[in-house]
Amino acid sequence: MCVMFQQFKNIETAFRHIRLFTAVLIIATVIITCYTIYRSYLYAGDAQQKVFVIIDGKAIQAVSATRKDNIPVEAADHIKVFHSLFFSLTPDEKAIQFNLSKAMYLADKSAKAQYDDLKEAGYYDQVVSGNISQEVSCDSVHIDINQYPYPFRYYGKLRIVRPTSTVIRNLITDGFIRDLNTRTENNPHGFLIERWAIIDNTDVTVNNK
Repeated sequence: MCVMFQQFKNIETAFRHIRLFTAVLIIATVIITCYTIYRSYLYAGDAQQKVFVIIDGKAIQAVSATRKDNIPVEAADHIKVFHSLFFSLTPDEKAIQFNLSKAMYLADKSAKAQYDDLKEAGYYDQVVSGNISQEVSCDSVHIDINQYPYPFRYYGKLRIVRPTSTVIRNLITDGFIRDLNTRTENNPHGFLIERWAIIDNTDVTVNNK
């Protein structure tokens, strides 16, 4: 009889150990499953922040960011594009009008006023009749994002090629840039330049041919 009770006791102890082991295993499985699900959500969220752009047949990862994070970069590029369209000229009336019409989408009436002054002075007619080409290069763009609209100053150089000479001029302009919160085909950055003015446009070098 004692032997029988001892066997029952051993069986009960073994079942207790099995139940304990099973409980520990279930808890461990639940913890691992929850951790795996949590990491999967983190990975999915991280993947949504990544965009791959194909450039020259190569996939390049681009990380998405908020509009506010991109303001300094996008606003500076908007300013550079505007100056390139406004000041890069060739002795072709249609090409000049095409670039200037695109530039007008990027700025307010202050740019139109500058254009009207140059046109009234016969500047564009001189470019065409004199076979003059003009190109602008940007040195730097300074933007103060602590104020709104954002004040900026553009520093660059104008290279004017005439049949008899090549002239390098300073080009310094300033103004303000405002966020339109809307991107269009004509204004892909969604900014507008306001109160734009030319501060310096003096000759630096003149090389006669």
